[in-house]
Amino acid sequence: MILTICPNPSIDLTVEVDSLNVGMLNRIRNKVETYSGKALNVAKGVARLGLKSFATGFMFDAHGKLFEQALEKENVGYKFIYNTGGARLNYKVIDKRSMLTEINDKGETVQREKQLELIELVKKLSEDCDIAVMSGSLPDGVDASFYKEVLSAIPSRVKKIVDTEKDNMIEALSCGIYMAKPNLRELESFVGESLNSKQDMVKGARKYIDRGAETVLVSLGADGAIFTNGSESYYCKSASVAVNSTVGAGDCMLAAACVQLEEGRPMQEILRSSVAAGTAAITTSGTNLFYKDKYEEIYSKIFVEKI
Repeated sequence: MILTICPNPSIDLTVEVDSLNVGMLNRIRNKVETYSGKALNVAKGVARLGLKSFATGFMFDAHGKLFEQALEKENVGYKFIYNTGGARLNYKVIDKRSMLTEINDKGETVQREKQLELIELVKKLSEDCDIAVMSGSLPDGVDASFYKEVLSAIPSRVKKIVDTEKDNMIEALSCGIYMAKPNLRELESFVGESLNSKQDMVKGARKYIDRGAETVLVSLGADGAIFTNGSESYYCKSASVAVNSTVGAGDCMLAAACVQLEEGRPMQEILRSSVAAGTAAITTSGTNLFYKDKYEEIYSKIFVEKI
């Protein structure tokens, strides 16, 4: 089983406009509302690829049932630590050039008592899982060290995968993880310099490995992705597709990577599948993730090369 841990769920309102004009009236052409969160997206993606996933994390009284219904629709199991208040509302604004502008809320405050409850719940749930994914931001009142606390409660035999940034990632790395998944912007921020070549990106990714990651999956948007363990490095170019929304593409990459990892596939297949899923995701609107038939179509068209 693949366990996903979502510390900061969100209601994502994706709106499409002809152009985003700051300080002026903007009219919406289309909107999509989804009950989301990075790790919840991973759980849904895993289920769409046919493997068992289970979602946990913090949840909020005002909207919890809607999140649970969304997970039930995708055949994802769940158990959450509930808090008072409502889930944060994130706005994703996409213009006709497919440029994305994001305005994300920070979320309700989560008390320390609830944080300890989630750590205990993760400890129990992870006894039956092979892979655990923790991703996303933290709600108000939760320190970056919470990443280390949660991941440290998971048995060492479980492969831990993390998609977050800044202090959260540093805390996660300090307890040892199997995979870190930065995008290029996050990678450059982590190393403190611009990275222009694949070789530079691999060199930058090794800094995650030096801090405690076994492997690093770097998403490069339309350019594909790089996967390295420090000694072997691979690159996969994305297929050319019509872009509807990039929201959730990185989560879909992780879902596919988890499935391949669970099935014992080599690095090349982990990378190829992750790029196929991420590319398939951008063909859908909002955070609707990917559809398996589109994933399989793109998978058949892309190839991996050694760096």
